[in-house]
Amino acid sequence: MMRGLAAVALLVALGSGVAVATAPDFAALGVQPYEPPKPAPAFALPDVDGKTVRLGDFRGKVLILFFWATW
Repeated sequence: MMRGLAAVALLVALGSGVAVATAPDFAALGVQPYEPPKPAPAFALPDVDGKTVRLGDFRGKVLILFFWATW
């Protein structure tokens, strides 16, 4: 019902010569569109004991990765 009313209101506005707002030009505003997250690439690293740990070993679990590097 609400969609029907909105469509009627839009047609009335267009037919009456009332200006209808267009979507903003986000590129001109410097706004980047949202891109959904992508899966992390598969990788493996040694743990503190030297055992190889793969990212895939944690599939379905919450995992926080913290990479720390110094110069």
